[in-house]
Amino acid sequence: MARILARVRADLAVAAGQMEGARASVLGRLWGALSREPVPGVVGRRTAGGELSLVLADGRVLTGPAAAAMPFAPAPPGLAVGGHTDPATLLRSLGLGPRAERLAVELEDSVANLALARAAQPPPDGQGPFLARRPDLATLEQSIVDGHPLHPLCRTRLGMSPDEVRRYAPEHRPVVDLHVYAVPEDRWLTTGTGLPPRLVVHPWQREHVLHRYPWLRPTGEVVPAAPLMSLRTLAPLGEPRRHLKTAVDVQMTSAVRIVSPAAVHNGPIVSTLVAELAAPLGLTVLREVAAGAVLVDGQPCRSLAMVQREAPAPGADEVVMPLAALAAPSPASGRPLVTEAVDAGYPGDPLGFAGDLARLLLPPLLRLLRLGVALEAHGQNTLVGLRAGRPVRAYYRDFGGVRLSPARLAAAGIAAPELHGDLATDDTGELRTKLFAAVVATVLAELAATLEREYGTDPDAVWRLVADAAGDAYGAGFSQRSTAAGGGPAPGDADALFGPELPVKAMTAMRLSDQPLTDLWTPLPNPLAGRR
Repeated sequence: MARILARVRADLAVAAGQMEGARASVLGRLWGALSREPVPGVVGRRTAGGELSLVLADGRVLTGPAAAAMPFAPAPPGLAVGGHTDPATLLRSLGLGPRAERLAVELEDSVANLALARAAQPPPDGQGPFLARRPDLATLEQSIVDGHPLHPLCRTRLGMSPDEVRRYAPEHRPVVDLHVYAVPEDRWLTTGTGLPPRLVVHPWQREHVLHRYPWLRPTGEVVPAAPLMSLRTLAPLGEPRRHLKTAVDVQMTSAVRIVSPAAVHNGPIVSTLVAELAAPLGLTVLREVAAGAVLVDGQPCRSLAMVQREAPAPGADEVVMPLAALAAPSPASGRPLVTEAVDAGYPGDPLGFAGDLARLLLPPLLRLLRLGVALEAHGQNTLVGLRAGRPVRAYYRDFGGVRLSPARLAAAGIAAPELHGDLATDDTGELRTKLFAAVVATVLAELAATLEREYGTDPDAVWRLVADAAGDAYGAGFSQRSTAAGGGPAPGDADALFGPELPVKAMTAMRLSDQPLTDLWTPLPNPLAGRR
């Protein structure tokens, strides 16, 4: 124990040296959010001479560099907004309503954990391209040091101490021992292919939550596992074909990461349906084959639940990585990992990589949307298989944010499954927003920004390739019309995709609202506008 404490103190001392950069990084995300989101108390915005000014409801004007507010912009050293270099201090100075103090505390936690994450990274080893070493998926997920690229709460883990973050967070590369508990059979609910009455428990949950349920009995079985980028989902070291999603009552980014009763019910049903629809379109779906939950007072307990999910099965010479890892630093060079893919598969031609990735992703995703399946295909949920740097296969996982249209499915001759929660909707705007905000406004926009920084690539050239890939999808044997509730034609999804604005999730405005988990969106100028 003394050695562990000494190591933690040493890490924290190193993290102190990372605090300035972490503050700037979180401040940049916050500044970007204030510049574009419907934040209460911000009543006007103007840009002049490279400076962005926000007009507050009380008449004050907040000024900072306009470039630092752009999506995916790296934070310059010493970034200051309105004279503040600390995001929580800035937020507290603005008077943005009763929820601002909650958000300020979350920002402080995000900064501290980001500094700890950066301090834990070894320097680049310079031993040749990292992707050429064929790292496994968990290793690549753990390379994502800075977390969510747009959310100021990129590293928030409220409820975990610094020592616990170090023991369990993927960027610290631990092996986590999951514990198996026996559940009385009459208190066990299972779905999908079914699970025996054994609950796999994350050690944080075991230490902080399980004392409330003394009738759960430890079996003594331990499952060593590597945490994936979501922390509470892990890859068992001895079982390469499955991943385990556990419940952890800790706020990570914006939500406490439990496993809801709706997720236990929906996951196996929805993932099986989507897998069947996606396979002929060229998208590999990682199904949630089974789920289980402990019944407390007759109801599934969201703190005592688990999901078993398929893991990717890479082909020969294939490296599988989440799309979020493309912008993550290579352990070999420190440059974004996408540069290794470009150098290996497209020497001197980053646009070749961008075009191939867009053609791999957009046709299946847009065709699924037409059928009535809107996937939340952001960089954590969507993976790519690379062979010699070239994208050869796309994967999708996680179904809590999916939206299904019963009307569109019915028009395609498909019966919608019985769903719990908010997954079912025939609102065409909601369906389109769910997909477009994730894959276009986040994944492809971050790729365009990264290639511009690394190669000087014109983002306009990237967006021309994206438009071509979308056009190929819409011209490949199906109508540009979608199906409205009740049947009959409706304006096509293509009209929205190539329209003047593109949605992005307003995550900071959500944290300042009375319903912080209800989706809010904000429009951005659409780089695809007019390219149809």
